[in-house]
Amino acid sequence: MIRFTQRQLLLSIAVSTAIFLVCLQSATASRVVDLQSDPLARAARSERNGWIYIHLEGSPSDVGYQHGYLLAREIEESLRVFKKYLPHTTARDWQFYRDSARELFWKKIGDEYQKEIEGIARGASARGVKIDTDDVLAMNAWIELSSYYIPSLHQARLADSELHQTPPPSCSAFIATGSWTHNGEIVIGHNNWIDYLIGRHWNIIIDLQPAAGHRILMDSFPGFIHSGDDFYITDAGLMVTETTITQFKGFDTEGLPEFYRIRKATQYASSIDDWLKVMIDRSNGGYANDWLIGDRKTGEIARLENGIKNNIVERTKDGYYVGSNFPVHEKTTREETTFDSSNAANSANARHRRWDELMKLNKGKIDVSLAKKFEADHYDVVRKREGGSANTLCGHVDLDELGAPEWDWKNYYPGGTVNAKAADSQLAKQMTLWASAGHACGNGFKLEAFLKAHTEYSWQREIGGDMPSGAWTLFSINSRNMREEVGLKREE
Repeated sequence: MIRFTQRQLLLSIAVSTAIFLVCLQSATASRVVDLQSDPLARAARSERNGWIYIHLEGSPSDVGYQHGYLLAREIEESLRVFKKYLPHTTARDWQFYRDSARELFWKKIGDEYQKEIEGIARGASARGVKIDTDDVLAMNAWIELSSYYIPSLHQARLADSELHQTPPPSCSAFIATGSWTHNGEIVIGHNNWIDYLIGRHWNIIIDLQPAAGHRILMDSFPGFIHSGDDFYITDAGLMVTETTITQFKGFDTEGLPEFYRIRKATQYASSIDDWLKVMIDRSNGGYANDWLIGDRKTGEIARLENGIKNNIVERTKDGYYVGSNFPVHEKTTREETTFDSSNAANSANARHRRWDELMKLNKGKIDVSLAKKFEADHYDVVRKREGGSANTLCGHVDLDELGAPEWDWKNYYPGGTVNAKAADSQLAKQMTLWASAGHACGNGFKLEAFLKAHTEYSWQREIGGDMPSGAWTLFSINSRNMREEVGLKREE
């Protein structure tokens, strides 16, 4: 038996400890090098209930590369859809969108977002996707180009019933505070309306931790540097959403693109005032919205009607604002839209009435649970019945015999609600939100069954698909999973 003196034993322990510390230091240094040299080391992807959650972190180039790499397949499929969908609905091919986006927007978005867009293209290309910077730029700009810029090129509507020549519906939303909510703090909710063949891909949750500015938790679309349908929570305490202004007219080619202004405002604003300054600055009229914004730090909420000629702000610490695609102010309606405010039967006005009913009925009780119910609401105030339609907060135009002509959606058009989100001040403080993929009511959309009954939309078969509805799911900046947990491997 070998015996060690106390001195030998202590010496042995000291040597072993020194070796361990050297190895640990080496491993730590190696990890630091990995984090610095490999942008994917700080990124993550996971999937839950129809949503794809990604964590992005670092410089603009790194954030872009992570995005493109993690969502390469989704970006590829979305690009394929756009290349077939847009020629059919706008009579312009994809090259037109690439050229227009480059000409109108590239120099206006600044070095930071140029690098992020370039990074998205590089990341997707690294996974074998045939894509370049102009493709990604055009994807971010497609709503502004298709529904605002292209219509502005014509003095009158074209004689083609298949074309989408007005802004899309995009959304039912509310924000409330003070005596209207159960605890006096802010509650916010939003659902996104769009064609199902587009909206079924609007299932990304992004936790964005940029090198500069504020951390953002948002829903998004593959390849977007912004949310797109617009639901944001930031570590500055801001809570932001919107709905579009129906039948908005006009487009300023010299103005700043909406996708750039909303990303910059949300990333860098620390207050409602900061945010408003960016959003109002040189608005181009593309994706003209009524924005709803709250600051959980103060309990204040605001609404910005963000046009070209008119940028009208309302603010309160005790009240609510709703959106359902109606222009709020008569001056905006008259000067910047062709919207008929007197038509009680159109979707925007019908949903506006329903929102006011729900707010007043639930004054003092509004919380996240009610927000979820509001976004799934199926009461049609025009027909005075329950049942999803173009007039219900949870939109089902595919079930509506009248369609939504104000958005160039014919009867039974396959469009409506495609996701929903909700949060309150306490969730925002924790950088957390609730989200539901598909219809918040839980009813899914089956493409083949629909096309069997409505063959006039058979052109969508090649680029459409089913849109199942998932359960309400809680997402936060702590939803992050490590790469190896989701089986992400580099592709050579």
